[in-house]
Amino acid sequence: MSELAGIPATVPVPGVPGAGSTEDTGAEAGPAAGSDAAATADPHAAEERRRPALSPSRAADFKQCPLLYRFRAVDRLPEAPSAAALRGTLVHSVLERLFDLPAADRVPARAKALVGLVWAEIAAETPELAAAVLAELQERAAATAEAAEAPAEAPEEAPEEAPAEAVEAAEVSEPADLLPAWLASAEALLDTYFALEDPRSFEPQSRELLVETELGSGVPLRGYLDRLDVDAEGGLRIVDYKTGTAPREASEARALFQMKFYALALLELHGTVPEQLRLVYLGEGGEELTYRPEAGELRRFQRILEAIWAAIREADRTGDFRPRRGPGCAWCAHRALCPAWDGTPPPYPGWPELRAASGPAHGDAHGGGASSAA
Repeated sequence: MSELAGIPATVPVPGVPGAGSTEDTGAEAGPAAGSDAAATADPHAAEERRRPALSPSRAADFKQCPLLYRFRAVDRLPEAPSAAALRGTLVHSVLERLFDLPAADRVPARAKALVGLVWAEIAAETPELAAAVLAELQERAAATAEAAEAPAEAPEEAPEEAPAEAVEAAEVSEPADLLPAWLASAEALLDTYFALEDPRSFEPQSRELLVETELGSGVPLRGYLDRLDVDAEGGLRIVDYKTGTAPREASEARALFQMKFYALALLELHGTVPEQLRLVYLGEGGEELTYRPEAGELRRFQRILEAIWAAIREADRTGDFRPRRGPGCAWCAHRALCPAWDGTPPPYPGWPELRAASGPAHGDAHGGGASSAA
């Protein structure tokens, strides 16, 4: 983990055992300047009432494949949730709720107790998501069983009786039997979190924070921060949880795209550059990547977002969202509709909300648009 000078790793909570560290300052965090402009909000509330805005995920979609962007942001085609994605949602929700507890109660056992509770709520509120996850787990188990039953090519003589391990692997569990192991994998991610950070030792400024602003060029930005911390001197630290493993060094720039987006939004809102961007990877091994942005760098990044916005606006004007083949095609949910794979997309429906929101002045000068969802 890289360390940046001058930024406390935690904002201490007096009286909590283990809360002190060499970087603690002994003072609690105060409110962030201008926090009213970036108030917390339910990520799922009133999305349809908001005008289109550029978000980190949709900006990344357009960079990867303009047609994918269109399918997600304009057509809003449904995508079946994956077990890995829903596990990420589950872990994020648990970590958000963890800070609702008194500081001294933020321990692994309490966090793991939240896993079952949050999952029960997800299953009750969106049973189709729970069913999709269980179906995927069943398919994986069936594929494992099929692979175990396949005859080996090398041996000339097969044993009279299959090994016990093969027999066990061939037994396909019912979905309900697979769920505990899947939930346990979420608990393992929480173990990694506690190995990286002691949540008893600080109080976040905000969790699931909506940041929404408009650049001077007219490009609207919107996104949700996993967590915003404020140190004793008022410095801002953006924290984002990732349930996968840390990227290789060559891919760190891609991983930081989202964080620079948030940093630029906060620079617009507060007039100050965040002190630290912190990516917390909870996958195998666990790792933290930290980065100190600079104002000039964020303004150069702003020009990238403006170019993406302009390209989206132009694609909307012409209806030409071109596909771009790449590694992501292997797991794209819309491959059957993609011309790059001999598919036929539905007719472009147009995006009147984007045109109405931007107006002729912004439309001619800056272009672009994005999904309401962050």
